[in-house]
Amino acid sequence: MKTNFKFLILLVLIAMSFQACQQDDPIIPEEVVVLPPETVTSVDGFYLLNEGNMNMNKSSLDYYDYQSGTYRRNVYGQANPEATLGLGDVGNDIGIYGSKVYAVINNSNKIEVMDAATTKRIKVIDVKNCRYVTFANGKAYASAYDGEVQLGENSPNGFVAEIDTTSLKITRTVKVGRQPEEMAIVGDKLYIANSGGYSPPNYERTVSVIDLKTFTKIKDIDVAINLHRLEADADGDIYVSSRGDYYNIPSKLFVIDTKTDKVKKTFDIACANLSIVGDKGYIIGSEFSYVTFKWKINYSMIDVKNETLLEGSFLPKAVSDQIKTPYGLAVDPFSLNVYVTDAGDYVSPGKLYCIDKNGETKFTVITGDIPAHFAFKLKKTIKNNK
Repeated sequence: MKTNFKFLILLVLIAMSFQACQQDDPIIPEEVVVLPPETVTSVDGFYLLNEGNMNMNKSSLDYYDYQSGTYRRNVYGQANPEATLGLGDVGNDIGIYGSKVYAVINNSNKIEVMDAATTKRIKVIDVKNCRYVTFANGKAYASAYDGEVQLGENSPNGFVAEIDTTSLKITRTVKVGRQPEEMAIVGDKLYIANSGGYSPPNYERTVSVIDLKTFTKIKDIDVAINLHRLEADADGDIYVSSRGDYYNIPSKLFVIDTKTDKVKKTFDIACANLSIVGDKGYIIGSEFSYVTFKWKINYSMIDVKNETLLEGSFLPKAVSDQIKTPYGLAVDPFSLNVYVTDAGDYVSPGKLYCIDKNGETKFTVITGDIPAHFAFKLKKTIKNNK
């Protein structure tokens, strides 16, 4: 969840006014919308995890099937009617590894593990204030804040939990910085962005590096304050975003050389979301300022091979003009279709836009509340690092 925590307090207050009614609501049934089918390559379709506003318990899961063109809303509720509280509160990340789906449900302090083919629950793994998940060599790695969801100077350091994907048990944990966010694995090292977002202006400013063999933190790389997004390219470079302080320190994007573990490049652009596919990095720059009380939005592309910012926007103006609150982002690695979501007002159903590689809009569809995180379902098991 990329909303800064001052703004989050406002959302919590709004959510609490609806909470009593929400607790008594029945499970929402699945809804099916028929969209244009996709050419099936190595991808069957994708799951879209809708965050749902905090304390509303409205996280939900959608699925788009490429071959049939069916977009199914709330597939989790349909597949798991015994889960009377639904998927939970604030779906913060999702990934597929092997035959299982892992949904990180932040404010419910759990990771829901499901069958990727049926969406049936397999197990719930308890992880306090969990944030993101990535995978390598038969293991899932989950970042977690560990402390309660609240602002303050006394929040503990976060941790990374190693989960065996066969037994679905936590095997090891390691402490990192305060409020750790996204991760990426390069070789035998895991890189994780520390934000310190619960205690502004005393933000963290490091990327922690973990040796996966010993599962110990071996160093912290000084980068910038309030780090968030973190993704590796094919050459092993790490791209990590800084959200700034929302006042005078702007958001930026940094490149870390994992051979030296030093910052080697800085892009003076906001990066609220990032997807690297092949030699291209797709960026949603969504930056809020408490000085102007305005948002700055951009849809940029980077040539990650040459580390250069490309001209223009990857999103057609006809689409970007329609989007109120750009939020989720994913790029199909085979078709290069771009998927962008609009969170709208944060309390109503959002929208998903599909744009092909030529910039043409293929479809738009209504989603759950705050559509945010994607996981592509592959035809064969590919053990990719998400």
